Amino acid sequence: MIIRTRQSNEPLPSEITPPSVYRQRRQFIGQAGALLLASQAPSVMALTTREDAPPATGWLANAVAQAKESAYKLDDPVAPYSAVTSYNNFYEFGYDKDDPARLAGRMKTDPWSVTVEGECDVTGTFNLEDILKGIMLEERIYRLRCVEAWSMVIPWIGFPLKDLVGRFRPRSTAKYIEFITLADKKQMPGVASVFSTIDWPYREGLRMDEAMHPLTLMAVGLYGEVLPNQNGAPLRLVVPWKYGFKSIKSIVGIRFTEQQPHTTWNQIAPHEYGFYANVNPEVDHPRWSQARERVLPGNLFSPRRVDTRMFNGYDEVAPLYKGMDLKVNY
Repeated sequence: MIIRTRQSNEPLPSEITPPSVYRQRRQFIGQAGALLLASQAPSVMALTTREDAPPATGWLANAVAQAKESAYKLDDPVAPYSAVTSYNNFYEFGYDKDDPARLAGRMKTDPWSVTVEGECDVTGTFNLEDILKGIMLEERIYRLRCVEAWSMVIPWIGFPLKDLVGRFRPRSTAKYIEFITLADKKQMPGVASVFSTIDWPYREGLRMDEAMHPLTLMAVGLYGEVLPNQNGAPLRLVVPWKYGFKSIKSIVGIRFTEQQPHTTWNQIAPHEYGFYANVNPEVDHPRWSQARERVLPGNLFSPRRVDTRMFNGYDEVAPLYKGMDLKVNY
């Protein structure tokens, strides 16, 4: 796996926007020192009205804007929009962290459809609007831990995956759920590249009990607006207790299977990237330690490093793996 970091270009710690700023921006501005802070860290209000906001069909933008707050919050400061949208792994657009932000704008996300097949009673191809019909979106603030040993805190807008799974009525034979990303050579230069070592399309999967866990999220937005293309528009998975590569982007296919599906990084390097990919500080990557992580944003001279927590701090998922050897099933 090619890993490149661009620490010198990352936002400064002073650019971090805490949740209290973007949730209570009006009250905050009236407090002492607010003007100084505002000059350093623009609020989400300013970001969502900027001229370069990503285009979106009106119905989706409206749905995202009406998302409710949820109980899924953190005390950790939220990473700024600029960091979340400019430092990405999305190899369909290239291997550098800034390639997705530079090149993903060409991807057409409207209209968008998802094909559902496999061990379920309801199959077919469904428009995104139909998929989201009747679903109440909510904001969830999750930690995102990359397998490359960096992390961010991100305010997602989405809905529990279990709410969607139930609509397709999976059969008792459905033990796993597979996800497939768009792979379009015309829109995605990484897919078209003759130097790519990835067997497109990108694939990921979960065990059914993982998919049905309340923490598992399908995201359609972040920071109160629709997902930018580089972050996996218009529909992506977010599994906060697993390394980031499990949270597959720009989903066009869902398949219910009896057997464990083949997943992209597990196929490319099975000794480095396991199927489960649970965040585990006791299981190092063969080429680096997973005991600590670099919290973004930071800079070359002042990196913010913290101890990595088992399951990324989401201890409530531990019962899913009772009796399993998580060093073997990494």
